[in-house]
Amino acid sequence: MNRWLFMVLVLITTSLMGSSFAIGKVGLAYVSPLLLVGLRFTLAGVLMAMFVTRRKNPTNLRDWSKVALIGLFQTAGVMGCIFISLRTITASESSILTFTNPLLVIIFGTLFMKVRYRFVQWIGVLTGFFGVFITLGFHVHLRFGTWLGILGAVSWALATLLIKRWGVGLDTWVLTAYQMLFGGLLLLIGSFTVERAHIVLNGTSVFVIVWLAIMASIVQFAIWFYLLHHGDPGKTSAFLFLAPFFGVLSGWLILGEVVRWPVMIGGLLIFVGIFLVNWPEPKLKVRKELRDV
Repeated sequence: MNRWLFMVLVLITTSLMGSSFAIGKVGLAYVSPLLLVGLRFTLAGVLMAMFVTRRKNPTNLRDWSKVALIGLFQTAGVMGCIFISLRTITASESSILTFTNPLLVIIFGTLFMKVRYRFVQWIGVLTGFFGVFITLGFHVHLRFGTWLGILGAVSWALATLLIKRWGVGLDTWVLTAYQMLFGGLLLLIGSFTVERAHIVLNGTSVFVIVWLAIMASIVQFAIWFYLLHHGDPGKTSAFLFLAPFFGVLSGWLILGEVVRWPVMIGGLLIFVGIFLVNWPEPKLKVRKELRDV
């Protein structure tokens, strides 16, 4: 792939990831949190499902259960926590906390899947968590929204491990479409059972819902999977550190949020930590391992 095209696509997809926090917070002025995110992913899931009907869909209850469980963690868990957290913390803080998930993947992978990680990745974990500590203002008096931001990162990390474990046997686009649909429906059910669901229909609320469903979900996923397919997954994943940067930037530009120095320094350390966690293996070592096999 052309280097300039690669960089343009990376900037588009990560900016869509990061800016969805600020745009979502705009929508919360008109729509209750779970209803907003439920509408977003149900709409996105339905639209994507229309385009994957001819691909290899799950054929048994076991595979459908896997897709539903991934949707529970990846869409319902992550997005539900993010959008509720936006009621009590800034879009900048929520985006930084949510994108610590690669750091948690290392820890959970070691504990539950016995995966062995390299020294540089563990350095990344320690650097990232120190960054979280600084971002929270050097204290542990956490607000409800902060806990939700952390819980969202935990849910994302669990979904990542499930996708790594089960994703090989599932079509990527089919999995993406139906996990969004399942997660979106769960969020809608949650909206009408655990919150006072409300929506004010006007130009702004409709724009936010459509933007989040199409641009921040379908287009974002399409570009991201295209980059993973046409480039080295390890190197490509390292660019995820740009997403929380765009989260902070969009919070400042769209919402006028004040970015204090602990957030900037802590965010920088988290970016470095995520970059180290995603640092690809040396080519010589990979080739040696392939020869040994």
